[in-house]
Amino acid sequence: MASSRLADQVAELIDKPGPLSVVQAGDPVLRQQAASYDGQFGEDLLGRLIVRMRETMEGIDGAVGLAAPQIGLSVGLAVLATPEAFADALIRRGQQPVPFTVLINPSYRAVGRRRVGGYEGCLSVPGWQAVVARPDRIRLHRQDETGRRLVEEYTGIGARIVQHETDHLGGTLYLDGAELRSFSTTEQVVQRWGATGPGVAAEQLGFALP
Repeated sequence: MASSRLADQVAELIDKPGPLSVVQAGDPVLRQQAASYDGQFGEDLLGRLIVRMRETMEGIDGAVGLAAPQIGLSVGLAVLATPEAFADALIRRGQQPVPFTVLINPSYRAVGRRRVGGYEGCLSVPGWQAVVARPDRIRLHRQDETGRRLVEEYTGIGARIVQHETDHLGGTLYLDGAELRSFSTTEQVVQRWGATGPGVAAEQLGFALP
């Protein structure tokens, strides 16, 4: 019965025209442990849902990921990618752009002890960002859209995005682990620290980086 309801919910969602609506902070679905995806709504609906999630993510300026709970579905699915417009800037900073990737039932563990602080934002908390300290290298276990089980390592921006989106599936928002003294409007982050990174922000706002 639960699978039938979820399938009906997915079908109704993806049949609506236009971008998918993004659930905002305060909605309980963002605080639930998402159910593992085990075929509850079949390959066809899964494929169509992934297409709609990708279209929605790519239609939002600066978006790098979207998890199923953010569109009201408490199931273990997320998509991510760094926009092509960011590729050159990432490479100049020694980071690798992240291609479009589907995460199904993902989990991760830190590789090594190095943690790095970086500003993060969220489509479910629009207009704000804060610094979160995260492992700089992780090992990810996931399934892709074909059901293949994969084990991969991510570093830098890729590791941060994977952790952020996977955390959504466990009912966690980035604010739960953020340095609250760093909490700033996105405009402030871009104008004041976009070129310098969180180090200057830490000095000026009075918080510590790992």
